[in-house]
Amino acid sequence: MTHADYGYGLWGLALVNAAVFILFAFSFFKPATRRDWRSFGAFSAFIVALFAEMYGFPLTIFLLSGWLQSHFPGVDWWSHDAGHILEMMFGWRINPHFGPFHIASFVLIGVGFWLISIAWTALHTSQRKHELAMTGVYARVRHPQYVGFILVMLGFLLQWPTLLTLAMFPVLVVMYIRLAKHEERYALATYGDSYRQYMAHVPAFFPSLRWKREIAGLAFTGNARMASHQTDGPVSEGSREHDNMLPGG
Repeated sequence: MTHADYGYGLWGLALVNAAVFILFAFSFFKPATRRDWRSFGAFSAFIVALFAEMYGFPLTIFLLSGWLQSHFPGVDWWSHDAGHILEMMFGWRINPHFGPFHIASFVLIGVGFWLISIAWTALHTSQRKHELAMTGVYARVRHPQYVGFILVMLGFLLQWPTLLTLAMFPVLVVMYIRLAKHEERYALATYGDSYRQYMAHVPAFFPSLRWKREIAGLAFTGNARMASHQTDGPVSEGSREHDNMLPGG
């Protein structure tokens, strides 16, 4: 493109941004099994596809350029700011970085990475004690890291929606749900009633308002019963979204 306001072709910037987000996520997720690597690889592909369009080539705008230009003729769709498609379509033409969708995306991305971070901290602490992680964020949801990854992707979709990432998002959500169910089957086989009690009181992905009194008693009995099932050595969540998974499970 030779358009004066063409804001793309910055492949070095696309590479740096993708690498930063992928390495940050890897530092907390630490995939170990094939299943883990598949899910993390799919998340990485989502990030690469996102930044390739954000800074490299705007494939979505190219494919939809005719429709966009006819319905929103006042927008220069080849400028970089126009990549914030939702802001443009809903009339926020001043500075899309301060638009409602962009601000909401920052909140979702920030909360997502915060969940991934604090979940790993709680998980690592419990693993060193050879206990089930049932306190902190794990007292609210059983799979906070997966929730975090989903929030991060949803935030990026609000900020910079593309046809490819929109198609990838539901596939990734299904992948994380299936991975969570696989890990829970392993936890039930390993910890039995302790984990079954935990599942009965704590939802998988959406936090419940009723939890404090119930989880207090559960943490005591669950960890006491778990001792007879715990194997030697620390539990490796790298892989594991949840603390109750053993290496190679």
